[in-house]
Amino acid sequence: MKLAFVDYRINSDEEESLRKLQCSIIKCPPSPQLYEAICGHPDILLHLISKNKIIVHKDMDISFIEFLNSINLEVIFTENSLGYKYPSNISLNAINLENHFIHKIEHTDSNLINELGNKKLINVNQGYSKCSTGIISNSALITNDKSIYTALKNEPIDILLLPHGDIILPGLNYGFIGGTCGLTDNKLVFFGSLAKYKYGDLILDFLEKHKVQPIFLSNKPLTDRGSIFFLDL
Repeated sequence: MKLAFVDYRINSDEEESLRKLQCSIIKCPPSPQLYEAICGHPDILLHLISKNKIIVHKDMDISFIEFLNSINLEVIFTENSLGYKYPSNISLNAINLENHFIHKIEHTDSNLINELGNKKLINVNQGYSKCSTGIISNSALITNDKSIYTALKNEPIDILLLPHGDIILPGLNYGFIGGTCGLTDNKLVFFGSLAKYKYGDLILDFLEKHKVQPIFLSNKPLTDRGSIFFLDL
C-alpha cells in the first residue's frame, strides 16, 4: 500500500491524479496554532522518520493518530507545541536524507533530533528547510534557498539552486519548490506542471541527469501545498 500525506485542501484534479498512481490519500488535519496559508501543510505538521515511524506535532487531532496506529505506524510526538510565528512553526520542517539531516538545528524539535542516529547534522539559516527543498534522491536536491545551497557545497550532494517566485501559495506572495512536490519510486510528483513554471526546463534537465521521472498532478501552475510525503507499507 502506498500512502500520500497531503494538505487537506488539495483539489479534485490532484486527488484523482494521485489515485491513478495507486495512492491512498491521507489528508493532514489543520492545526489551529498555525496561520491559514500553512495550517494543513504536511511538512509543518509531521515528519517521516522511517518506513515504520512518524513524528507529529503534539497537539495533532486524535482521530488522525488513531488512524496512523491502525496502519501500524509507530507515532511519536514533538516535545513542544507548534506556534503561530516563526521560528515556533518550523520544528519538523527539515530535510532528512539517508546520511544527512539539514535544518536550522537549534529550532529542530528535540524528539526528532533523538531519532536521527549517526546522521550528519548540517545547520542552515533557512528554518523552512523542507518547504524550500525538493528531494530528488539521497544525493540530489533542488532548492530555492542560498544558505542550503552553500551549506551543501562540500557534501556529496548534487544541488540545483532555483530563483524565488512563480510558485503559488494561497495567502502569501509566493511558495517554495519543495512544497510543490514529493518523491516516490524514482518519480517526482508535482502539484502542477513544470510547463507552467518559469524555471521548469532547469528542473527537467536535472531530473533527467538523475534518472527521475516528473509526474504532474494537474496542468496548472506549480502550487506549494507543503510537500507530498509518500510512504510504502
